[in-house]
Amino acid sequence: VQLVESGGGLVQPGGSLRVSCVASGIAFSDYAMGWYRQAPGKQRDMVATITSGGSTNYADSVKGRFTISRDNAKNTVWLQMNSLKPEDTAVYYCNAQRIAGSYKHVYWGQGTQVTVSS
Repeated sequence: VQLVESGGGLVQPGGSLRVSCVASGIAFSDYAMGWYRQAPGKQRDMVATITSGGSTNYADSVKGRFTISRDNAKNTVWLQMNSLKPEDTAVYYCNAQRIAGSYKHVYWGQGTQVTVSS
């Protein structure tokens, strides 16, 4: 199983960035996908999730600014980030989850750095 993120980088406050995650080795359409982030010295927090059926959920801090989407045909999930703030600076991780019976399958990508700074 591989989750490969891309699209991170340096952006000025108020700018936009889109990060992508391509999955392989899983039945992508069966998995809930999510983006999490971790800033230095802090815990990893949920940013946004999208179920296999397309229902979305966002952290309060990003509501109205970030949008998560997926394309099951491309095994890809995106996070569109607008109106970025310095406090959005973190490593962003892609996550895939599926519950099968009593077992929970969870996979993580390697992360992509997003830095918001002038």
